Amino acid sequence: MANRRASAPTRDLYAYWQVVSTRWRDNDIYGHVNNAVYYSYIDSVINGYMVEQEVLDPWGSEIIGIVVESHCQFFQSLRYPVLIDSGLRIEKLGTSSVLYEVGMFPQGEDRAAAVGGFTHVFVNRSNNRPVPIPGEVRAVLEKLQASRTER
Repeated sequence: MANRRASAPTRDLYAYWQVVSTRWRDNDIYGHVNNAVYYSYIDSVINGYMVEQEVLDPWGSEIIGIVVESHCQFFQSLRYPVLIDSGLRIEKLGTSSVLYEVGMFPQGEDRAAAVGGFTHVFVNRSNNRPVPIPGEVRAVLEKLQASRTER
């Protein structure tokens, strides 16, 4: 799991960006985006990248990533309406697994409001048995590997 941070990370740590818009229904009774909603943002950014890179067909890929661990740390509240610049990077790339990190930044801000991610284990869709990450998938993940010093 990712290290717990004393302060929010900055934008320079992330290689890929996607804008996520909060939705009316994301706010909870306390007037901010509910903690569980951040996981849907994280999932959309990661899988969106994989689809965009043409290494994931959600309906037909023989090899898929299954979430085995997830986490999120919060630094400030977000609320509807806001656009979130979501940065993606890879913290660890193994033989059959990958640990992703997504930093969620309110547009115009240099520090993340939240940082979360999860670990995918790649499996054969037909039997759910772990397999090595396919070469073409590994190549697009390597583009996102953390190359800067941890904060």
